[in-house]
Amino acid sequence: MDMINVKINGVAYAVEKGATVLEAAKAAHIDIPTLCYLKDINEIGACRLCLVEVAEMRGPALGPWRMVTACVYPCTEGMEIKTNTPKIAAFRKMNLELLLSNHNQDCLSCVRSTNCELQTLCREYGVNSSSFVGEVTKHEIDDASPIIRDNSKCVLCRRCVATCARIQEIGVIGAKNRGFDTSIGSAFAARLADTSCINCGQCIVACPVGALYERDDTDKVLEAIADPSKHTVICTAPSVRAQIGECFGYEPGTDCEGKMVAALKALGFDGVYDMNLTADLTIVEEANELIGRIQNNGALPMITSCSPGWIKYCEHYFPEFVDNLSTCKSPQQMFGAIVKTYYAQKMGWDPKDIVMVSAIPCTAKKFEVGRDGQAAAGVPDVDFAITTREVGRMIQKAGINFRALDDAKFDDPFAIGSGAGAIFGATGGVMEAALRYAAEKILGKKLEKVDFTEVRGTEGIKTASYKLGDLTVNVAVASSTGMAKKLLNMVKNGELDVQFIEIMGCPGGCVNGGGQPIQPAKVRMNMDLRAVRAAVLYKDDAEETLRTSQDNLAVQVLYDEFLGAPNSHKAHEILHTTYVKRGLYNN
Repeated sequence: MDMINVKINGVAYAVEKGATVLEAAKAAHIDIPTLCYLKDINEIGACRLCLVEVAEMRGPALGPWRMVTACVYPCTEGMEIKTNTPKIAAFRKMNLELLLSNHNQDCLSCVRSTNCELQTLCREYGVNSSSFVGEVTKHEIDDASPIIRDNSKCVLCRRCVATCARIQEIGVIGAKNRGFDTSIGSAFAARLADTSCINCGQCIVACPVGALYERDDTDKVLEAIADPSKHTVICTAPSVRAQIGECFGYEPGTDCEGKMVAALKALGFDGVYDMNLTADLTIVEEANELIGRIQNNGALPMITSCSPGWIKYCEHYFPEFVDNLSTCKSPQQMFGAIVKTYYAQKMGWDPKDIVMVSAIPCTAKKFEVGRDGQAAAGVPDVDFAITTREVGRMIQKAGINFRALDDAKFDDPFAIGSGAGAIFGATGGVMEAALRYAAEKILGKKLEKVDFTEVRGTEGIKTASYKLGDLTVNVAVASSTGMAKKLLNMVKNGELDVQFIEIMGCPGGCVNGGGQPIQPAKVRMNMDLRAVRAAVLYKDDAEETLRTSQDNLAVQVLYDEFLGAPNSHKAHEILHTTYVKRGLYNN
């Protein structure tokens, strides 16, 4: 590794050649404020808050001191850097005042209050208001989809634009007009709901302020809980327990399952259930579907259907692969379908009186609950999908001291989940869980080792090949729709021959979903949240005695008492669905 010598605030450091001033400062454990910067995604020097003073070598001596943006300016041999002079502080304060001059400062009720990067910087630099007074841009709130945009709070950092275009490779939003009239939105003033947006919510977690947020359904959920005529129950997705603690000051990577369950019970839900159960059920259905396609010359490669953002992406951008999608509903939808059919019959409840809530890491799930083919009992399988962030806000609003709670257990009869179900929240987890099932089914014996580590990790695309008796199964895993695009084009072009593909719409999978707690760019620059969060799920799996979906006794009871057999006619009526070929202009 080539190194160069620089001085930062008078102290000598050796930094990697090609490093920016911001990267050099980070290596020296010096924080430089940023707002538009998002590592490897948006590095454009637009907000000017990372201004520093530098002097570069001009022959044998230093040249003049000048201001540069640290996030994009490269270090050179012998450079001297100042990061905290009064002049720098004055410029940063002025830039913050300029941002506030055209910013809706309704901070007290803003969903991002206390977790807003602009608010944090204003507090640090003593900015209470703006001395720049004049015209303010007028905007209407776009609230027609699960993703809500309020441009009155937008700081034009373009982090959402870069994430949508560079990571997801969708690009339904961008900068419109010029100068004072610049705004972020969709072409031809279209609402997000009228574009090919997939509701993944990655724009929300990229946004430093409150310009983007999810539709909040918590008041409706609380109304249902308070209604004595309703049976209001909730199930929690595997990754929520690995992230909910971040809403209450825990470090990323803290497993808070017990406290999460206790808090949900304290909110008054009639049942608090583990979605790992239907993750296991999904595997049994999906793996049998795959085996059936292989044996009967069905549409291959078969592609997983757990991620609603990915499903909508496929329908819009790769409609030729719609027939390759597994017809299995997602674990969220399967749970609602089972509760409103099997459990309703068992309890003597009218499905219309059941309010099914899911706690999920995903904003696209809010779209999924309204899709066609998601009403096994004649009413929606799931009534409300609330994000991890919404769950956190509900708990805080109720005055529940999350950190002081004693651990609690999920309620029967939906308390059993395997380690295979737990890892659904990480990219590669669905694939590994399915392989555990399919391998035992094809080989006709129990596996001595159930870990398929080749499909683990945060890489955007992973491939593996497994010899199962006389059958060789080639598999691939992709996370983010940008990586899905690359992978599917490889399949279309004949560069990749696989029978089974797992795709998650968000980079890293559900642990990095659009509904997870928002961490500032400073944290994201220093920590791989995907890996840290996923480690919780793999630890749960490793410590489980039950590690395969097919050995889940609760799943076996469902088949014995109600569904009959995997992929049976009844199972298809309740647990499977259909898709549409939307194209770019059909929503």
